[in-house]
Amino acid sequence: MDRRCIAIFDSGLGGLTVVRAIQQRLPADDLVYFGDTARVPYGSKSKETVTRFAREICDFLLRFDPKLIVFACNTASAAALASLRPHIPVPTVGVVMPGARAAVERAGNGTIAVIATESTINSDAYRTAMRSLNPQVRVIQKPCPLFVPLAEEGRSADDPIVRVVVQDYLQPLVALGPQAMVLGCTHYPILRDAIADACGPDIELIDSAEQTARQVHADLAATDGLRTDDRRGKLTCYVSDNPQRFRELGQRFLQQSIVDVTWVAPERFHADEARPVS
Repeated sequence: MDRRCIAIFDSGLGGLTVVRAIQQRLPADDLVYFGDTARVPYGSKSKETVTRFAREICDFLLRFDPKLIVFACNTASAAALASLRPHIPVPTVGVVMPGARAAVERAGNGTIAVIATESTINSDAYRTAMRSLNPQVRVIQKPCPLFVPLAEEGRSADDPIVRVVVQDYLQPLVALGPQAMVLGCTHYPILRDAIADACGPDIELIDSAEQTARQVHADLAATDGLRTDDRRGKLTCYVSDNPQRFRELGQRFLQQSIVDVTWVAPERFHADEARPVS
């Protein structure tokens, strides 16, 4: 049994859907989360910039001696994980491969749709991962750049603006008849009901957050790293801007209140201490 924490990061609030899924599967583990709220969104930034941000955040999270780091950001997983993994002294899990694997299992040799940020789509990471699992699978992809700001603004799935945007983005994909659709951004589950309504009952939605939590559990189980104490793990959150807003909107993603939030500016990632917020 390994009592060290699990570290998780995302560009903003979306990674809290991964936190929620991990809490459900590993309730005894302490979690440390970093949301880069000062520099969100990552989806429109270059690969080099996203890699630099991810490297800085991993350096910060390593100060907590984690047993594993989760790249709970599809953009960072696609753009930075492969190049950074050899330089990170603990195991890492991204959100792309778990979601890709689940989609291939559901679709077989059929068609899979992927919706994600522009950067994730441009990286072709999902198509590459899916083709490595099944070269016969057909992958269609579409960037949905407005989904992240809509979720970050606190708009819900039944918001009329959300419904119009979702229909506009997804109608061309749905017309191609995919068997599965990957929510290739951890913000997208907040809009899941609107996405499901646009897709209809014949398209199975694949939540990368749920699949990533499965992968984390499997990896830790394989190395005797699961914490099995009869306890409830603690969640500690760090953000690079506006902790109060993170507390307020983060409750929608986590589906519970967030108490322990600390602000640490990007220029202080390598400092000895973060700045606590009372």
